[in-house]
Amino acid sequence: MQLANEIGKENIAADLVLACASGPYLEEVSGRVRVIDLGCGSVSRALPDLVGYLKRERPRSLLSGLDHANVVAIAACKIARCGTDSVISIRSVPSAAYRYASTRRGRILFRIARVMYRFADRIVANSDGVAEDFARFYGLSRDRVDVIHNPVSLRDIQASSRKENGHPWLRDNGPPIVLGAGRFVAVKDFPTLIRAFSEVHQRISCRLVILGEGPQRDTLERLVETLDLGDRVLMPGFDRNPYAWMRRARVFVSSSVSEGCPNSLMQALACGTRVVSTTSLGGAAEILEGGKWGRLVPVGDVAALAHAITDSLGDGDTPDLTRRALDFSPEKIAARYLDVLLRG
Repeated sequence: MQLANEIGKENIAADLVLACASGPYLEEVSGRVRVIDLGCGSVSRALPDLVGYLKRERPRSLLSGLDHANVVAIAACKIARCGTDSVISIRSVPSAAYRYASTRRGRILFRIARVMYRFADRIVANSDGVAEDFARFYGLSRDRVDVIHNPVSLRDIQASSRKENGHPWLRDNGPPIVLGAGRFVAVKDFPTLIRAFSEVHQRISCRLVILGEGPQRDTLERLVETLDLGDRVLMPGFDRNPYAWMRRARVFVSSSVSEGCPNSLMQALACGTRVVSTTSLGGAAEILEGGKWGRLVPVGDVAALAHAITDSLGDGDTPDLTRRALDFSPEKIAARYLDVLLRG
């Protein structure tokens, strides 16, 4: 959506094509972008309607994201035969996504993608790490993959970060907050963060907040209870404005096993918040430029993560982290996407 808004500013016709146009984020779509509602309920049923749209509108390129949408988009471009290029974007580390796939249907999708991705006109990965893994996993040439990071709007994030949240932990001048965010699933490895926080808490009085929701909530809550951290750990669920938490947190932590291009890490930098991240498979170390903008620790290493959090809580002066966020401005990222979308 953010990318479509930026392209719309360039006086280039941009359509946002949705299987079902619903949800709270629709209100953020620019008036310069036309929303196309295929009205088919799900991406898996969108192929006939998408083919009809392509034949009718004949766009120069069709950009898609996520594996199921990518497969449908490639098929639609080939069936429509109207000269539209299929440009697929890869948002996560394929080998890790396959390893953590929870359903047989999900694993079958990867096998279909292995065939279909060979017919994509262009491929974009959101980090070098993702591009390398994608090429190995799908048996394609690395030269076929362009790398364009995710966009981060420094202006919008900072404006949202200043809004009042209302939670007492952000208003009581209490112990510093360690913050994590993401879906409660195995690949995010929040148990390692909670165990590391338990060690940190024994040295420094602090609090842990983890924003998000997901199937591992019960497991995480039991771990918090087992470690006797009930009054020091808060998991308030999904928050549409995580930036208010980020701005007031002393340190943001990414404990993931893999991250394509970690949005939350980039957003924390935009809020000027110190960050600690695992050297997860994908783009985390890339975003932090090998540790220039935050501390890096091995995946799953509780002791190393606890040590890095402790050091970050005690840091005095820190570099202007927002400078790194500027490298991912929507204007810069949209320009790079336009170069790929209009190529040839």
